[in-house]
Amino acid sequence: MATCAIKIFLSPSLCYSLKYEPTNPNYSQFLGYSLLSKPTNFMPLKSHYHPIVATSEHVEIEVKVKEEEEEEKPRFRWTEVGPYLTEAQKKAVSDLPRRMTKRCKAVMRQIIYFSDQKAMLSDVLSAWVSIMKPRRSDWLSVLRELKSMQHPFYVQVAEFALLEESYEANVRDYTKLIHYYGKQNHLQEAESTLLAMKRAGFECDQVTLTAMIVMYGKAGNLRLAEETFEELKLLGEPLDKRSYGSMIMAYIRAGKLEEGETILREMDSQETRAGTEVYKALLRAYSLAGDTEGAQRVFDAIQFAGIPPDVRLCGLLINAYRMAGQSEKARIAFGNMCRAGLQPSDKCVALVLAAYEQENKLDTALEFLVVLESEGVMIGKEASEVLVGWFRRLGVVKDVELILSEFAAWETNNKLPAA
Repeated sequence: MATCAIKIFLSPSLCYSLKYEPTNPNYSQFLGYSLLSKPTNFMPLKSHYHPIVATSEHVEIEVKVKEEEEEEKPRFRWTEVGPYLTEAQKKAVSDLPRRMTKRCKAVMRQIIYFSDQKAMLSDVLSAWVSIMKPRRSDWLSVLRELKSMQHPFYVQVAEFALLEESYEANVRDYTKLIHYYGKQNHLQEAESTLLAMKRAGFECDQVTLTAMIVMYGKAGNLRLAEETFEELKLLGEPLDKRSYGSMIMAYIRAGKLEEGETILREMDSQETRAGTEVYKALLRAYSLAGDTEGAQRVFDAIQFAGIPPDVRLCGLLINAYRMAGQSEKARIAFGNMCRAGLQPSDKCVALVLAAYEQENKLDTALEFLVVLESEGVMIGKEASEVLVGWFRRLGVVKDVELILSEFAAWETNNKLPAA
């Protein structure tokens, strides 16, 4: 009969070697290889540990666990991937900047060729760090190229780099990633990055908190935007126009325009001027709401800030009066624009005509067109579409078309030859 041996561990320092001979099945065999068989040369030692019974089932489970652990271990080996690249991948590699260092190009080839079915990206980057010893400039070069390529692994590489000593991460590196997440509207990832930054021993600065306000504002989470803005004020530093502007934009998106104006006045008291895009966004919000008083206040604030209004800003003010059904004030705003030396756009002409249409003032609209013609202003496509739609609703579109065709024929016949 075959003889088998098994070791049973009683403690880290005590081990018994047993021999047994298989016999016919009995109750004791349900315990596996127990201590029931008589050992030879058995010298028991005093110990407070109780014998551990090792069954065949335990042995099988242990073997399976070891096999699974071995399967889960990464098996990435750094090899040259050039011969295995597809045509598209070869094109991406050939487009890499010529000034990029060899170590950067090496990892870029690996990333371009990378497949998550063969290895984990972290294994590829770890191998790169171990073999080629990149510096911060190398990390920045790789991240810059991945971002310009809009590569899907940009975020993963950036996250990995933050934990690498060779990257020498600073506050601005975390801020860039937060800003990137904010653009993608990934709030949870941005907040996790902010928390990781704090755990790394970095303090939030004005740039980081401003990025969070921008993100919360775009996501429509006004409460968190306000809380972050208050935290920003507690830094004790003068706020710049970007920090103020981010909170104003958050109020605009939330429909709280007067609160946005309050911050504008606060900026004036700090002698800080908001950007033109902020004024324009606030004016547009009042314009679309038909709030003429708010639109006029913001329009005046723009001029007070030393920003010369352009045709688009004037068009927003005209539209506010159109939305409110105040055609005469829309006409006055149009006249002020012309007197300021601005050439009226077709959009502005169309807005004035639409304001007259709302009040069914056809005669006044025609008089307005005559004045424009005398000043050499020709109506364009958008203004013409407003007129055609208006005449169609009046049921006179055919008559107008006939008059226009007759006028065009008369103009052709009476056109003087060029000198």
